[in-house]
Amino acid sequence: MLHERRCADVTTPWVIDPSGVCGSRLQLSGNGAMDVALVENFNRKGAMKKRSGKNQSSSRSNKTTTRRNPSAQSEDESDGGMNNALHELFLEELADIYSAEQQLTKALPKMAKAAESDELREAFEEHLQQTEEQISRLEQVFESLDESMKRKTCKAMQGLIEEGAEIMQEQKGSPAIDAALIAAAQKVEHYEIATYGTLCTWADQMGHQDALDLLKQSIEEEEATDERLTELAESLANQRAEQG
Repeated sequence: MLHERRCADVTTPWVIDPSGVCGSRLQLSGNGAMDVALVENFNRKGAMKKRSGKNQSSSRSNKTTTRRNPSAQSEDESDGGMNNALHELFLEELADIYSAEQQLTKALPKMAKAAESDELREAFEEHLQQTEEQISRLEQVFESLDESMKRKTCKAMQGLIEEGAEIMQEQKGSPAIDAALIAAAQKVEHYEIATYGTLCTWADQMGHQDALDLLKQSIEEEEATDERLTELAESLANQRAEQG
């Protein structure tokens, strides 16, 4: 397409790229044969750029359509093994805390007997009853999952109880006996709170609502026991140990 740009009395012919791709203009020389060659070359370059632009756009489109949705891939991996692996881990930890609670039912009577204050003795005795209820809840959790209980020994609780027994022996007859017992008991409580908290998170993740409801009851009891022990330490046991 020919256009003219007038400046004073001079008329200068220009060729505009007809493809709309180049975004440029060609100034003619005034020589007929040369201008024809220039125009043909100019238009040929414009057509090449236009085709190149389409090819690049098509390539980008193809790459986009073949790219896999990351979230869909994650869901596929989850269905293929993640949930199964988590479920197995869930069962392992349930068996672990079941063993821990059973061991605790044997240790709490000894701790209650060693306690000097009536308040601490009562706290241990009440928590023994709670522990027995927690064992029953864990059995209900396995029933709700239609799974059998695995046999396992919780070595962490075994170590905590052994440490508690050593403390009772070392502090026997000491004004610090209750403070020492509370310290040992709270180590146990913190272990149980951490375990039940993890189990609640996993149960929720996998949609085990019945199990989640049962486990929540147990963690609430553990947290309440821990708070009660803290109150007893601050109001009685620590002061008695300091004065002694």
